[in-house]
Amino acid sequence: MSEIKRLLRIGMMLLALCALPATAQEEPDRLVRELTNEVLDILRKDEGLRNGKAQVVADRVEKVVSPHFNFRRMTMLAVGRDWRQATPEQQGRLIDAFYRMLVRTYSNALTQYRDQTVEFRPSRMESGDTNVRVQTEIRQSGAQPIAVDYVLEKTEAGWKIFDVVVAGVSLVTNYRGSFAQEIRVGGIEGLIRALEAREREFSASGQG
Repeated sequence: MSEIKRLLRIGMMLLALCALPATAQEEPDRLVRELTNEVLDILRKDEGLRNGKAQVVADRVEKVVSPHFNFRRMTMLAVGRDWRQATPEQQGRLIDAFYRMLVRTYSNALTQYRDQTVEFRPSRMESGDTNVRVQTEIRQSGAQPIAVDYVLEKTEAGWKIFDVVVAGVSLVTNYRGSFAQEIRVGGIEGLIRALEAREREFSASGQG
């Protein structure tokens, strides 16, 4: 696995950690801090999550993640300008396929949780901001700290995460190149088929 993919796996794990319910009035930095600490505590105590039971992890991740991410915006950013080529029906299928792929990836990353800790940097949010970057560092014994930034937007339903930046690499931007290649080869339908095929591979390998 490449270094970028390794970093993204860590970042996606921490993304999932930030996805438990919180009131819409909470500031995003406080939300990330409190929810990360809460879920880290759960992971330390739940042996099922730490023993590689991917289906248990997938069920838990899906339950807590879906209300707190803007998967439509994440998919739009990952697909880029080709998003306009997709019909409304195709857009819905893209969102669903990308969502399921991310949940599986989160699940696998969570099963690898061991002794990571998270350090939170001071917030730079100003009054009236509707897009905010919350900066953290993942620390693990014997390894260099990894910078992980969460990008949130304020919506009518509260703060939603729509990107994560690991060591300077954006999650949605990282997918854009491979998505564009799939679209060049097989169009929007080709990308949808590729995402659905990856989901089937996860299931067939016993990871889902």
